[in-house]
Amino acid sequence: MSGMASDHNTSSQEDYLPNYLQKEDPFASKLSREADIIAGFYLTVIGILSTLGNGYVIFMSSKRKKKLRPAEIMTVNLAVCDLGISVVGKPFSIISFFSHRWVFGWMGCRWYGWAGFFFGCGSLITMTAVSLDRYLKICHLSYGTWLKRHHAFICLAIIWAYATFWATVPFAGVGSYAPEPFGTSCTLDWWLAQASVAGQVFVLSILFFCLLFPTAVIVFSYVKIIMKVKSSTKEVAHYDTRIQNSHILEMKLTKVAMLICAGFLLAWIPYAVVSVWSAFGQPDSVPVQFSVVPTLLAKSAAMYNPIIYQVIDCKFACCRSGELKTLQKKSSMKKSRMYSISAHRDSTAMNETQLEI
Repeated sequence: MSGMASDHNTSSQEDYLPNYLQKEDPFASKLSREADIIAGFYLTVIGILSTLGNGYVIFMSSKRKKKLRPAEIMTVNLAVCDLGISVVGKPFSIISFFSHRWVFGWMGCRWYGWAGFFFGCGSLITMTAVSLDRYLKICHLSYGTWLKRHHAFICLAIIWAYATFWATVPFAGVGSYAPEPFGTSCTLDWWLAQASVAGQVFVLSILFFCLLFPTAVIVFSYVKIIMKVKSSTKEVAHYDTRIQNSHILEMKLTKVAMLICAGFLLAWIPYAVVSVWSAFGQPDSVPVQFSVVPTLLAKSAAMYNPIIYQVIDCKFACCRSGELKTLQKKSSMKKSRMYSISAHRDSTAMNETQLEI
């Protein structure tokens, strides 16, 4: 009786699993060989640019590591996460796309899934911490001045612990990692939501704690920052130069953080939507050819950040050089005015002396 019950339970779960896990080779590519080659070249370019860009950010930051502000420390951590995705994860998928199948077996699939989720979660939680730092610095100055470098390092420890916990939970039997529907990549087993209530709880927990909640914090922080900046721009203009320069630097860091978060979310939200649809929609309701596009878009997120750093830094350097030239011009004009006034006074004094004689 128990054996019949277990067989019935297994068969009922298999009815909810995608067909590619039931009948076909899960690691065989469901795309054409030409499509796999194009995807392989695409990921190769993304991986090279991401590795070089994030490596450059980390190298340049290491040269001034003792002068990094808390927000900049978080930015370096984000570059570490992006570099980890590029170095640890992308070679697996690139080789598999060119091989027209996943060639690393179930152990490689689970490792790849863990690494991708670990660094991806670390990136999002880092951006959440950066958005909170920007929010405190711009909207609550008393709390912002309280945040120091050692608080940033404590925050890094919490971020890595958080990412490690959620990436490792599937290995405890609560969830799992599985091949993507197109066969040449691996991810969280979203399809467990169609197999059992425990699978639904796992998927919903991942969605809330590793996507929805961090995204809500990011959106809240930047909406409040935008409202605060609009109301306080005129006030800052009346402050002295040192406060204005500090405000300009804080806004520069805020722009970097906002663009990074926007790029990350734009890259990952389509993938999240497709994953949720696969988890709670009808089995095989997402075409295989369609599911690969959000996946490739999400893998490009690690490339954007170094470009954003460089664009903002160049604009900031141009603005600072323009301000410096203006200040130098004003200073020279001020000096010439003082010289002409003093010369006029000297000539007046000489004339008065001649008159007395």
